[in-house]
Amino acid sequence: MMEQEYEKDYENYTYDYLEYGDFDDSKGSYTQRETLHIISVVIYSISFVLGLSGNGIVIWVTGVKTKRTVNSLWLLNLAVADFVFVLFLPFSIDYVLRDFHWNFGQIMCKLNSFVSMINMYASVFFLMILSIDRYISLVHLRWSQNHRTMTRAWWLCVGVWLASALLSCPALIFRETMEYHNRVVCFNNFHDQSGHIAAMRHITLVVVRTTLGFILPFSAICVSGILLTIKVRQSRAVHVSRFSKTVSVVILVFFLCWMPFHTFSLMELSMHSSLVLHTVLKTGFPLATSLAFFNSCVNPVLYVLVSKKVRVLLKRSCLDITKNSLRELSQSISATKSASLPPNTNCTPEEAIASSVV
Repeated sequence: MMEQEYEKDYENYTYDYLEYGDFDDSKGSYTQRETLHIISVVIYSISFVLGLSGNGIVIWVTGVKTKRTVNSLWLLNLAVADFVFVLFLPFSIDYVLRDFHWNFGQIMCKLNSFVSMINMYASVFFLMILSIDRYISLVHLRWSQNHRTMTRAWWLCVGVWLASALLSCPALIFRETMEYHNRVVCFNNFHDQSGHIAAMRHITLVVVRTTLGFILPFSAICVSGILLTIKVRQSRAVHVSRFSKTVSVVILVFFLCWMPFHTFSLMELSMHSSLVLHTVLKTGFPLATSLAFFNSCVNPVLYVLVSKKVRVLLKRSCLDITKNSLRELSQSISATKSASLPPNTNCTPEEAIASSVV
């Protein structure tokens, strides 16, 4: 009886980007889902490979190779958020490949969703900070020179990570595993004796996630961007740097990647009122989620394509690595040759011949 209640709760109160493959078992529908699964796995795999290498390079360049500045600190934290997220992508890839059978236990089920939400919140918060900081540093130059310090920037980064972790805690609370249709699914369990309370939990979670993780940050980004544009047109003293243009492209791409996900999140609140809407969500949500995940590997590519300074720095770093590797290889070969030479006996050639005859 209890298991039936949990299954009812799974069908009625939880919907997620990896849960739309479990509702319909008809042959035609399965073929459609299988195609969506393949597309998702391909995008996840590309995101993993590019995100791991690309964000790793950004972390290395901004954290080691360049002088630490406020701007590089924002980019470093943004890359760290994406890097940690892509480390967990193999779990989602395996989940889809197994036809939505979770094989890693309840703790990893919670942790995987927790890291995903942290990435979303931290990324959009750091983009918001980048946009506002860009406006302040260009328009309010004197105030920026007096108050824009590395210490304050570090504390702001700590605040962003703490806020992101706090907002992601619902994943640790509601995310659970359950056997369903001979599979173990990882889902949001809003189970409660009152169906109304369970539904309200779901609605609250989606509204908070969409408002704080998308609407408010992008409102701040848009306002600061509009104010900066007005200031640039009014005053010739304000010049938009190449870094500022790079930030604009990164923000635009983030918006395009995450907007479908949040749109479908709001649509799912009323999916039971329309069979057509239910079908649209089953088809669109996996693709929207794949697009959102793909954003984690895009930023390093944008840095290389948009910023000439990044291309030069990356090329110089690659040359330095190549030179150091060749130098170490040459020294290793020289040491090997030295070790293979016979020891010096300090004897004359005549003595050597005589000893050999004897």
